[in-house]
Amino acid sequence: MSGLIAYRKEKRHYPQKPLDKEGSDYFSITSFDAGLVYDDILKAMDNFDEAYAIGTGGYGTLYKAELQPNTVVAVKKLHSSSENVDHNGFLNEIRVLTNIRHRNIVKLYGYCSHARHSFLIYEYLEKGSLGSILRSDVLVTELDRLKRVNIVKDVAKGLAYMHHDCSPPIIHRDISIANILLESDYEAHISDFGTSKLLKLDSSNWTTIKGTHGYISRQIIFGIVALEVIMGKHPGELPTLWADYLVLGNVGDSRIPLPSPQIEKKVNMVLNLSRACLNSNPQGRPTMRQVSYMLMKT
Repeated sequence: MSGLIAYRKEKRHYPQKPLDKEGSDYFSITSFDAGLVYDDILKAMDNFDEAYAIGTGGYGTLYKAELQPNTVVAVKKLHSSSENVDHNGFLNEIRVLTNIRHRNIVKLYGYCSHARHSFLIYEYLEKGSLGSILRSDVLVTELDRLKRVNIVKDVAKGLAYMHHDCSPPIIHRDISIANILLESDYEAHISDFGTSKLLKLDSSNWTTIKGTHGYISRQIIFGIVALEVIMGKHPGELPTLWADYLVLGNVGDSRIPLPSPQIEKKVNMVLNLSRACLNSNPQGRPTMRQVSYMLMKT
């Protein structure tokens, strides 16, 4: 089975039926890479040699593949031990990413599945995952306060698009700093849609979802991630609902210099919105569209 992945910019409408039956062989690439074939991709990574690996996720390993002419892509290969177990997640990621397009959501260029290998082909984002940078005392110095505010803005824009501009809405279910990838200019892109859910507007699952953080509100997850970006570490048992505590002086990342008063104001806006997302009353939490709008005003 083969086909063309096409992208459009208008609001998405797509079926929720399975993309294909488990065990089927299929290969599809976008028109811009139409000259590539299965063997060319494997050759670029020396048949998935570990030297080309750049990260490992829940159900696959990510590789960097340099293709001719001067084209670099990221290739996620399913773990061989999980080919069958995670087939639904593999198809789910294809289903979601082939029907949405937003500058803050990673682009899917193609996919392949057959007896030898199953893999997804993405745009390559030079800086890698936000998590790997925040965990490095060396790399983290590149992420000043303003860059962190902009990363939070980018994530909010991507989530607002999925929640409010897609039909049916898409809930990621596993937003974390490990699944936020950065471009060379530190623009953020949401990735890893294997556990995403397409929701009916009247779905009882609209408020509570399951992911890395267990069963938890989607706004709370964003609030936690936003705090983690500003703090440089997971907030843990931070008393996040204390308004007088959640300010830069108490939760800032000590590994980078203090910001100017203008930048500090922007950071405190992120902290205030994080606190709102962590409201114990679900009715008091802003939607992602509201969060994105407020951040764009800073």
